[in-house]
Amino acid sequence: MTNRLAKQSSPYLLQHKDNPVDWYPWGEEALVEAKKSDKPIFLSIGYAACHWCHVMEHESFEDKETAEIMNRNFINIKVDREERPDLDGIYMDAVVSLTGQGGWPMSVFLTPGKQPFYGGTYFPPVRRYNMPSFKEVLLSIAKAWEENREGLVKSGEEITEHILAKSLSPEDSRPIDPETIDQAALTLTQNYDWRNGGWGNAPKFPQPMIIQFLLSRGSEGDKLALDIATHALGAMAKGGMYDVVGGGFARYSVDDEWLVPHFEKMLYDNAQLARVYLHAYLLTGNNFFRHICEETLDFVVREMTHSQGGFFSSLDADSEGEEGKFYIWSHDEIESIFKDQKDFQLFKAAYALTRKGNFEGRTILRRAVDDKQLSKQFKIPVEQIPEKLKELHNILLLERGARVRPGTDNKVLVSWNALMSIAFAEAARYLKRPDYLAIAQKNARFLIDELHPEDRLLRSWREGVANHNAYLEDYAAFILALLELYQSDQNPFWFQTSENLTKDLITHFQDHEGGFFDTRNDHEELLTRPKDVQDNAVPSGNALAALALLKHSAFTGNAEYYELAIKLLSTLQEAMKKYPTAFGKWLYALFFAFQAIEEIAILGDMQDTKTQDLIETVWSQLRPFTVVAVSKSPPLKGSPPLLNNRPLLDNKPTAYVCNNFICKKPVNSPEELGVLIN
Repeated sequence: MTNRLAKQSSPYLLQHKDNPVDWYPWGEEALVEAKKSDKPIFLSIGYAACHWCHVMEHESFEDKETAEIMNRNFINIKVDREERPDLDGIYMDAVVSLTGQGGWPMSVFLTPGKQPFYGGTYFPPVRRYNMPSFKEVLLSIAKAWEENREGLVKSGEEITEHILAKSLSPEDSRPIDPETIDQAALTLTQNYDWRNGGWGNAPKFPQPMIIQFLLSRGSEGDKLALDIATHALGAMAKGGMYDVVGGGFARYSVDDEWLVPHFEKMLYDNAQLARVYLHAYLLTGNNFFRHICEETLDFVVREMTHSQGGFFSSLDADSEGEEGKFYIWSHDEIESIFKDQKDFQLFKAAYALTRKGNFEGRTILRRAVDDKQLSKQFKIPVEQIPEKLKELHNILLLERGARVRPGTDNKVLVSWNALMSIAFAEAARYLKRPDYLAIAQKNARFLIDELHPEDRLLRSWREGVANHNAYLEDYAAFILALLELYQSDQNPFWFQTSENLTKDLITHFQDHEGGFFDTRNDHEELLTRPKDVQDNAVPSGNALAALALLKHSAFTGNAEYYELAIKLLSTLQEAMKKYPTAFGKWLYALFFAFQAIEEIAILGDMQDTKTQDLIETVWSQLRPFTVVAVSKSPPLKGSPPLLNNRPLLDNKPTAYVCNNFICKKPVNSPEELGVLIN
């Protein structure tokens, strides 16, 4: 017999539909019932690819005795954190306040008025790990609710006051200062792990936002920043964290060396990492980085793309009840797959295969020997090594395809899709990949058609059903994605849609005290109106908004957009300096604000090869601080104002280049344009 979650669309909620727990989704029915029954709320928040969420479900939520205690004493609500980042953020603050740490599964107990009074993360079914059993927690809270309700309510009020104080205390603003950027870069340099790559100890996360910031400094001549970024990218791509067989990155590494991953694959990681590998290739010319970018994008096309164009959210870490089983190999298994012993010996050397393995008796593939060493050892031209290994990887990929696959969270989330679309749109124009452009176009059309009904953007879609108001991060990320797509496709529809969304963002999310709230002004009433500024696994909605406003200001000349962005960036400079790894996207946006943004307008017949030559000249190298508008003359309706009042020079395709409010003389030839922009 199923519970109320059977009617939900979230794969995570549907995983719990057969639990004996009388689960409710978050909503009016559950909240009204809590007040009516005078029971506290047990709020459980997780996501479909979360390993320990699966463990707690199996140990506790599938257990009839535990479920009976829950049903008798609590109104039990299950939330998918990926669909409801507002609830996740509010109650994560509460759990961190209560315990000093957070994570998923998140387990929070609330008053019927939604105030948190006790919380934690995973609770075991019996006492272990120095933790009480989940049943003990349930029974003690149920007893306290009956015997000491006043104390619990008071605790809830105090925690709520703490959350409100945190959300309403913006940092003092001061003029933006380039010293903020230099100090953050210095801190990142001092804390970099030159031995293994990356920042921090295990578990080690890939930090694509920090890498993007450092690459942007590298593009402006900071060699040390470029060296750090490329070193980190090289370390992660050897394998382990990176799936050398099928492409794509896992969520994080459980060790310092990027060997043993937490095997779940998240869309947002692969979106951001594909982009920084692309940028590293463009700055260094190293084809290895291009190879990783394209393999990651191809993995997303193959395994994480809906036929209508949306990108799926994640692949589970587990298959057949075992984490990582889908991805690991034995020595003998690989030897039996490769029919040619020479192929096996090459592969064995490249990955240092042993019968003992490097992970619980089996092997996580990770490069141990580079191409030059393999070339020397096997007397194969070095330029042939990558293609030969790719051929062997494809053999393993075909073999792996017969295994039981990890589960797929096939919901489509706007902000994560937008981050992925940015990577495809940029790769399309820089790598001259029309197939990638078609993917970005199809994705944008899908998001507009399926998740933008009439007056608002929605957050989540699955199997034809769209749900939940979109959040600030959805609006801002989609605005940026549409701007990148416009620069690759030149269709003014993409620009006009992004401009309309920008106006909606300001109208519905702006906090007139500064910055933007995470929720719309017509969103349901919550414990507080959240305003999260820290970058996490995905960029902060406010950081994305600042960047979107700066770019739109360059396209349109709208000073209001620029002033809003600068005011927002000015408030977090101290945090950026002290905690740069938590403010990577902010640092990139602040660095963007200090650049002399190059504005390029190209006008001409789009079928004319001379127009295309001008466009190709612009995108012949990475230009992170350039905006480009292209149209026939006169400009098409809905085109950026950047194209206005730009006549053709000598009736030929013409390029205009401006920065710092100064425009250079228009030119007709790619050679002349190259001189102006290089």
